[in-house]
Amino acid sequence: MNSKIKDMVWVFAEQTDGELADVGLELLHKARTLAKKMHSDVSAVLLGHNVENLTSVLFAHGADNVYLLDDPELNDFRSMPYANLITTLVEEKRPRVVLFGATHIGRDIAPRVASHTRSGLTADCTELKIETLTIRKVEHKDLLLQIRPAFGGNIIATIISPDVPIQMATIREGVMEMGEPDASRKGKIIKVPVQLDPVEIAVRIIEKHLEPSGVNLKSAPIIVAGGYGADTPAKFQLIKDLAKVLGAEVAGSRAAVDAGLISPERQVGQTGTTVRPKLYIAIGISGAIQHRAGMQESQKIIAINNDPDAPIFQIAHYGISGNLEEVIPKLIAAYKSQLH
Repeated sequence: MNSKIKDMVWVFAEQTDGELADVGLELLHKARTLAKKMHSDVSAVLLGHNVENLTSVLFAHGADNVYLLDDPELNDFRSMPYANLITTLVEEKRPRVVLFGATHIGRDIAPRVASHTRSGLTADCTELKIETLTIRKVEHKDLLLQIRPAFGGNIIATIISPDVPIQMATIREGVMEMGEPDASRKGKIIKVPVQLDPVEIAVRIIEKHLEPSGVNLKSAPIIVAGGYGADTPAKFQLIKDLAKVLGAEVAGSRAAVDAGLISPERQVGQTGTTVRPKLYIAIGISGAIQHRAGMQESQKIIAINNDPDAPIFQIAHYGISGNLEEVIPKLIAAYKSQLH
């Protein structure tokens, strides 16, 4: 194993059935910012079968190199072969930073790779930075600052791994902004031989059943979200009525989901979906840090709450302090009047 750490930033480029996950492309853009601070390059790690055509997309989104592991046995994701191949590659090349999307695949692979390579790993980060810090009179160059809510979201913690050479993090989809691709960018494809032990591929995928989701909060330009302040089906119906008039998607906070007012796939926040719509209307949502983590990058935020001191007003561009049963009908009437 090569012991020398190289100032490289790697991103696991997750793909399923030949389609790249958005989170990998988002992380490539963030990786460019980190790599610039380190004066290094950005590499994507791509596993699958007949996926070389995806490398041009990775270059366009910021990769300088793509480590390509292409083999029929990698057509479908399985934990052992994916994790072991990435582990071997990390041990050989020794990058300083490795980033994974916090998807079910990323959350499966990342801890396995971190454990085998004795690396530091922080899950569900909301921000990443590179800094040189002095700790106990020892200078640590190019530390990855892994920032995430902690203690139930009551604080924002900055986690560092000064005592390990390789630093890893998982980041949820939508947390990092996906920049515009540059189709003129070119890069280097590094083909990695795939060698698998029969034990690693003992598990076979016999059949897959995929149920398509009818909810796509990430791409919605307008979202109307309700919280526990809309604590009855009748009140939440008003939120749905407003969304219908505006042509918006309906979403909710964790409290609304727990109360059975809206389905889990429509939850916005730290344990739900992270969104960046043009307009986010938060109704009856107090603005706990867990919820703000999932929507605070919205272009415009309108908050409606009967508590004038609710934290949501701290990040809202416009705020209305009032009873939602009075405010929403007036908003609907005002909007409809502008259509005539």
